[in-house]
Amino acid sequence: MRGRIGRRDMLRKCLGAAAGISLTRCGALSGTTLLAEDSAASPESVTAATELDGMPVRTLGKTGHQVPLFSLGGETTVEQRARTDDAVAIINKALDSGVNFIDTSHIYGRGGSEENIGDVMADRREEVFLATKTGRRDYDGAMRECEISLRRLQTDYIDLYQHHHVNNNSALNQILAEDGALKAFKQLRAEGVIRHIGITSHSPRIMIDALNSYDYESALITLNPAGMSMMETEYMDGFFQLARAKDVGVIGMKVAGKGNIFQRGITMPQAMSYTLSFPVATVIVGVTHPEQIDENVEIACNFRQLEDAEIKAIEDSV
Repeated sequence: MRGRIGRRDMLRKCLGAAAGISLTRCGALSGTTLLAEDSAASPESVTAATELDGMPVRTLGKTGHQVPLFSLGGETTVEQRARTDDAVAIINKALDSGVNFIDTSHIYGRGGSEENIGDVMADRREEVFLATKTGRRDYDGAMRECEISLRRLQTDYIDLYQHHHVNNNSALNQILAEDGALKAFKQLRAEGVIRHIGITSHSPRIMIDALNSYDYESALITLNPAGMSMMETEYMDGFFQLARAKDVGVIGMKVAGKGNIFQRGITMPQAMSYTLSFPVATVIVGVTHPEQIDENVEIACNFRQLEDAEIKAIEDSV
């Protein structure tokens, strides 16, 4: 991935201020208490909470939500309605392990993801900052899909509702139009049906256009050392700077390229640590087996900000 992102020292230096890092104890996994001096963040942005169990957390931008470094994605096993028991076991284990952010979409598993998550939300809704997405660009379509998502998720509100897969200006312009999906999002938020509005894209250039067009609260973007599913990465620096200036909570996705990155010799600790070394609040990871929850939590608990040389070494190895 040589030169694809064009990472700058500024990004590392602003990580703490952008992400609002707090550190909590992960003694059950690593036997080590993480203190403020273990972080690359500035002292004023770090809160040591040595008496609590859990993963390190960062602030999801202007939403104010304290989100752990590892969050659960709604694809892989979780989206398979034919494997509801396995999906429910994964979701429950994630919540039991300190995950409080789950991200899904109307289309994952043709609704299976939202339905499986809903089976858990019926009893544990208050424990989760719940995010889902719609790919509809128009007002009517977004309103209809939100209603369906609420029913599947067995909830009467969504914490974070996101425009899904906005990878070109045509899609963005449709969303922002007078009768576009953003109008529906604003109405839903005014009615208390959704709490926060976000956008997702594989292109930092489109993200820049979106953040300059509307006061989005979160931005979900692809970021991995192999450049898989990443577009127009020369704009990544500018995106991070703008997101920081506007206090937008950045969420990293496809950190392992849906598992394909492992075929290039990258390990999961390398993949997660790579993405978490940029100014992101959290990374969402799809999980195939419950044991992977333990692995990802341990990586989050042992996370150390990578130096630029380490970043480059990972990029050069793929």
